[in-house]
Amino acid sequence: MINWSLLILGLPTANATERMRAWRTLKASGAAVLRDGVYLLPEHPVGRETFEAVERDVLAINGTAFLLSLPEREERFSGLFDRSEDYARLVEEVAGCRADLSPDNALQTARQVRKLRKAFGQLAAIDFFPGALKAQADSALQELETAISRALSCDEPSAHEEAITLLERGDYQGRRWATRKRPWVDRLACAWLIRRFIDANAQFIWLDSPSDCPSDALGFDFDGARFSHVGQRVSFETLIESFAVEQPGLVRLAGIIHYLDVGGSQPTEASGIERVLAGLRESIVDDDQLTTVAGGIFDGLLTAFASEEAQNG
Repeated sequence: MINWSLLILGLPTANATERMRAWRTLKASGAAVLRDGVYLLPEHPVGRETFEAVERDVLAINGTAFLLSLPEREERFSGLFDRSEDYARLVEEVAGCRADLSPDNALQTARQVRKLRKAFGQLAAIDFFPGALKAQADSALQELETAISRALSCDEPSAHEEAITLLERGDYQGRRWATRKRPWVDRLACAWLIRRFIDANAQFIWLDSPSDCPSDALGFDFDGARFSHVGQRVSFETLIESFAVEQPGLVRLAGIIHYLDVGGSQPTEASGIERVLAGLRESIVDDDQLTTVAGGIFDGLLTAFASEEAQNG
């Protein structure tokens, strides 16, 4: 036995704007429609607040509204909230993107998958009785995000498990650092982090292939590199932990780099940052220049995030 929220509405026919506003709010909440003007949700704080807000708005325009609690068996109404068809459509869209993916359209596909990930999040938020299809859709999205990363940059590293050793920055000054050419998000952020916080005089080598890495160079962000993906960390996060880099705003920036490289929970700023970096990558053919310009973007983001953290205490 669980509790259900039941909202019974009677809206003035003359007020079309308010009727549409109430309908959109209720649709977004995932409420089931028992009959015209009668809406149902499992009892939970967010849904209850939504119903209460609609109730207030309807009463304010001289409509009628009754919000009731109804104890009933879960199976009595749970079928009204079946999201299987929505998940199936989402999985089909993901499969279509995966089938069409190529290095030439990887950036465009990345933008599309951000929209699909957002749609998944919205659907999951109103999936009150989740089943196997939710996990299937999430897994399909993760696989597509990984495939996009590999399409954007060949020889994308695979994660491996190992202990991260704390290193002294003084032992890594004036070194040569090597990674794959045409850097994308993780490598751009790594190069910025190295120059800004680890080795101010670092020299970068852009490799045609990881196998070309000189024996005296410190490799990053490829399989077999000194610094690469470890566990759930992308290379940027591995460097941060290896050298114990602590700066206000850096954790937030790392969350964005992680998402843009391997997916996961989407930070609000991620899509805009991705668009800016993609534009730079398409317009700047020299990797040293690209790294310098992208570094200015990361500098600005770090300053902005640190300022917000200071303001929020």
